[in-house]
Amino acid sequence: MLKIALITNFNIPEKANAAFVVADRLAGKPCRILVAAFNKEKLMRVGKHREEFVYMPLEAVYSEADVIIVLGGDGTILEVARRAATRGTPILGINLGRLGYMAELEMSGLDGIDAIFTGEYTLDRRSMLRVELLSGNDLKSFCYALNDAVISNGSVSRIVDLELLQGGKHVANYRADGLIIATPTGSTAYSMSAGGAVVDPAVPCFCVTPICPHSFGARPLIFSDSTVLEIRNTCAREKMLYLTVDGRMNFELYRNQTVRITKSDLKTNLIRLTPSSFYSNLRAKMRSTQLD
Repeated sequence: MLKIALITNFNIPEKANAAFVVADRLAGKPCRILVAAFNKEKLMRVGKHREEFVYMPLEAVYSEADVIIVLGGDGTILEVARRAATRGTPILGINLGRLGYMAELEMSGLDGIDAIFTGEYTLDRRSMLRVELLSGNDLKSFCYALNDAVISNGSVSRIVDLELLQGGKHVANYRADGLIIATPTGSTAYSMSAGGAVVDPAVPCFCVTPICPHSFGARPLIFSDSTVLEIRNTCAREKMLYLTVDGRMNFELYRNQTVRITKSDLKTNLIRLTPSSFYSNLRAKMRSTQLD
């Protein structure tokens, strides 16, 4: 019997109702539906508690699930991806957002859920970043990213000074609003908006894209993902910058501290139900006339 995690923001009525529609679709199937325990009280309070839901702590949901169904936009999938990747659990995304680039289904196509019981799907294995924050040689913190790591001045738009190194050797100095280091998956997100290249997910690389550089010579760069990239805060004053990972996690980056980027051993496994090319999917999702 499959254990299927159902993850969405149950505080938002539209998303909660979508989750109930999916639960109805799963009714009678050989599965258990796992839901994070912190949702139980709120669902009971509004009379939406479902007897078929198996409530457990969030960490247990991730450790027990055979498949994770995520209802939301790309941001929700990014949040789930970091937890799911530690166990390699497949993710089936159902789009409730605007773009839904990483999602496989819309609410109008829930017949596709049946494929997780028949095994008629493939796994789209997406590479991830390991992002480390260093002070000298001391590791202060680390995390994983499916999309990108962004170094900037935070909410205040001011020029920052950064040094980029590859394998310990100087590559470039940047005066810009910030710097984006993206996976191929993330190349269609913030990096693309900042003028970076769109990269096929099968290409093993890092994409480095400056944000509004104050230089004619600053251009997006592509590096092999077998290398080690380091970005150092070289601001002349004791200026604190921010490291933002997948648009969700924020870390303070002080002068002379370094962000080290390597390819993670983890991968995000996205369930794909029908074969489609990367670029046809890009056209369909983003309505990009430049690619027509």
